[in-house]
Amino acid sequence: MSLDNATIRTLSTVSTATITTILLKKGLRNVWLRGTRPLRTGQPRLVGRAFTLRFVPAREDLATPESWSSPISTRAAIEAMPPGAIAVVDAMGITDAGIFGDILCARMKTRGVAALITDGVVRDVAGVLATGLPVWCQGVAAPPSVAGLTFVAWQQPIACGGVAVFPDDVIVVDDDGAVLIPAALLAEVLEASPEQEQLEAWIMAEVERGAALPGLYPPNAENKARYEAWKQAR
Repeated sequence: MSLDNATIRTLSTVSTATITTILLKKGLRNVWLRGTRPLRTGQPRLVGRAFTLRFVPAREDLATPESWSSPISTRAAIEAMPPGAIAVVDAMGITDAGIFGDILCARMKTRGVAALITDGVVRDVAGVLATGLPVWCQGVAAPPSVAGLTFVAWQQPIACGGVAVFPDDVIVVDDDGAVLIPAALLAEVLEASPEQEQLEAWIMAEVERGAALPGLYPPNAENKARYEAWKQAR
């Protein structure tokens, strides 16, 4: 199910760092997908439902160029991706076989996929960048996926960057990497995020005016009262 515009607008203003703090307060520590670095600097913060894909280690009878024509293939999975989805790919952290290249990324861009996130790598990097598809990954490698991986499924629970990702969980990604919001906690994060961002903006302004950190970050009762007064005066 796609996200509504209000949800996207709200989360697009909230950093992944803030979201990890909010989720930490709710007891979730393992929500940042390790190894998800922006392939190109200056990519926008993006928000979308997770569309999951899963690779397992390469097996010689299955990981072949012929497998690209199989009904269970990355090609078939891409055709099932809805507009606005963020493709999250479990590549087991393998960095010597590129899971997608320029042609597959171009098709994803054409279908309206918001971004590609993986704990692996991509290939054909110049072509991938030319497609305009935002990508977060561990880097690049020339060999194709079948040199080190076997594609097995899509829209199943996966592990990406050491995080359990279920289809339709929400992904927010920016320069700090990708963060998962469990679907069941989306409403709570939406409620808490703008307030957390506003509080931290106030704290930053206080620091820039020369305030010391003890009692300010996190705020004690006195500074909480000052913050509430500042909000009311706005």
